[in-house]
Amino acid sequence: QVKVVESGGGLVQAGESMRLSCVASGRTGSTYAMAWFRQAPGKEREFVATISWSGGATYYADSVKDRFTISRESGKNTAYLQMNNLKPEDTAVYYCGVDLPARKPSIAAEVNNWGQGIQVTVSS
Repeated sequence: QVKVVESGGGLVQAGESMRLSCVASGRTGSTYAMAWFRQAPGKEREFVATISWSGGATYYADSVKDRFTISRESGKNTAYLQMNNLKPEDTAVYYCGVDLPARKPSIAAEVNNWGQGIQVTVSS
């Protein structure tokens, strides 16, 4: 069993920054690709960013490219999402996914372990 926990969400104003963290624990004998997805009210869960197990490859949705940066601690199942120049349309529940094919776009159905999600709200 793999437990995935996100932290760092909250309320910010447009143009500000926020960093999300994701830690996977439990049966994690291997290092997995990790990803961030988000889901706004009334919409499907959508891909945001993915990082490979080694950290050597990263993939971003076009809507966040050049504003968001995904990173991870070397050799650990701990990942971060640095979000800069936030916009009201970034408001959503953000989910960390662990153990999935690392590619663009990553597919929610291929994620094997999910966190509980964390709210990010950007006011205009």
